[in-house]
Amino acid sequence: MIARRTVLGMLGAATLVAGCSPTAGAGHGIIAIITPPYDNPFFRAQAEAARDRAVALGYEPLMLVHDDDASKQSEMIDTAIARGAKAIILDNAGAAATVAAVRRAKAAGVPSFLIDRELNVRGVAVSQIVSNNYQGAQIGAEAFVAAMGERGAYAELVGREADTNATIRSEGFHAIVDQYPDLELVARQSANWSQTEAYAKMESMLQANPQIKGVIAGNDTMAMGAWAALKAAGRTDVIVVGFDGSDDVKQSILAGGIRATVLQPASRQARMAVEQADAYLRTGKTGAPEKQLIDCILIVPGNARRLSNFDMRA
Repeated sequence: MIARRTVLGMLGAATLVAGCSPTAGAGHGIIAIITPPYDNPFFRAQAEAARDRAVALGYEPLMLVHDDDASKQSEMIDTAIARGAKAIILDNAGAAATVAAVRRAKAAGVPSFLIDRELNVRGVAVSQIVSNNYQGAQIGAEAFVAAMGERGAYAELVGREADTNATIRSEGFHAIVDQYPDLELVARQSANWSQTEAYAKMESMLQANPQIKGVIAGNDTMAMGAWAALKAAGRTDVIVVGFDGSDDVKQSILAGGIRATVLQPASRQARMAVEQADAYLRTGKTGAPEKQLIDCILIVPGNARRLSNFDMRA
């Protein structure tokens, strides 16, 4: 019921009530699409792209939201199995905590195709289509270093510690920034991918370290929270770089606010997962390896106008 309410509230009752779609039901069966909450536009874009591709290929999308709760996610995977889903598209609620549920689906004959967040094991999911977070963090870090003039105090906002992506992005960032001895990390805290938490953490970090010249954020939601706190404090001189490629950050970049972000193509990954699920259901193979890394793209004022809904327009 929680997932149903979320879908109704965030994506529209007409098209995204769990198991319903105006053009679904063409005979290929159900594809369950299980993601984190849609209040983050990244996950909303994923869900919409997966839904639309599933409908186009003749499947009925079963839309479920796990709220980053591994127990709820496990229940939703059981729901997908009970509903006779042909496949599961999943942005998971924990690299380790998800394994047992995906393995249970596999044993029930329901293959899983992961997007965005990977598992910490191989051979359980059919596909794991994820952004090259390390590469993306490095190109974001290079832009950050250049904007900082290779010197100054900076802070880092990290995502959920249980999320592998948070660790990989931080490691990729530091692989670049730590090469510059005049860049000094004075504060580092997790804001759990949350804009509200990022605002509060940024306020505290700025009070304790008024010399901060830059902020690197593990996702755009936290970057927006940090930027709002900086604006409220009259510190629009601070350089902020995010990660995700959201339309909100695009608008901030174009307005001279946040300096840059890194696009991870959420919509493309979701479409790929559905297409690979369809291929696997028809032929028994996807034509691709299980682990698939999709390179990220640096977004700056020069190319920001091409960014739309976590995709780059030609």
